[in-house]
Amino acid sequence: MRFGHSKQLRADFPDLVVGVVAAQGIRPDVPVDERVEAFTAVAAGRLAAGPHSEFPEIRAWRRAFARMGLKPTQYRCAAEALLRRYAKEGSLPRIHPLGDRCNAVSLAHAVPVAVLDLARVDGDLEVRYADGTETYVTFGGEIENPEPGEVSFVDGSGRAHARRWTNRQSGYSAVRDGTGSVLVVAEALHAGAADDVGALTAALARDIGAAWGGTPATAVLTDAAPAFYS
Repeated sequence: MRFGHSKQLRADFPDLVVGVVAAQGIRPDVPVDERVEAFTAVAAGRLAAGPHSEFPEIRAWRRAFARMGLKPTQYRCAAEALLRRYAKEGSLPRIHPLGDRCNAVSLAHAVPVAVLDLARVDGDLEVRYADGTETYVTFGGEIENPEPGEVSFVDGSGRAHARRWTNRQSGYSAVRDGTGSVLVVAEALHAGAADDVGALTAALARDIGAAWGGTPATAVLTDAAPAFYS
């Protein structure tokens, strides 16, 4: 499988840096509370120092959403949505140990992190502008079509695994109890993203390897190295 972003999208967002982790042997019976709590404590410290709307990572995504014609306070990147929920409720819902861990990492770094069940991805996966024919399955099971020009994660069968870029992941390929292999994608646009995403990717791969075993494959994608092969 090849994962990457289209040439047009990279041309429009040249500051994009993407971290990728591919792992196998995922199980739903692995305890992650200690690591989740450690990451949420980092987020709590950042939020105590100032609102998430002032985080450079979030400000960069708001600018990107505005450029795509989306109202940044109506459509928020996944990291901002998590930060808002955590700031209001003091915790995040637990769904699956890997998803919980990735949500906590996203919370701490203020960087959107998607986790996709690779068994539900058909062929290559590209983040690109949709043409409107793609199909997207919500978490409730409804079928939608991304708007033409909307940034989506699209596989070889034309299925969209995320809408509005980092705003809304599909329920079709979300991690679940039967998930065995995953692709984790972290995307950032802020100044310093190369260092931050590199550190996030390495730390997440170490955590996944320690918890589930094996050595996950990793990459940091930029204009110079735009694709990951698994």
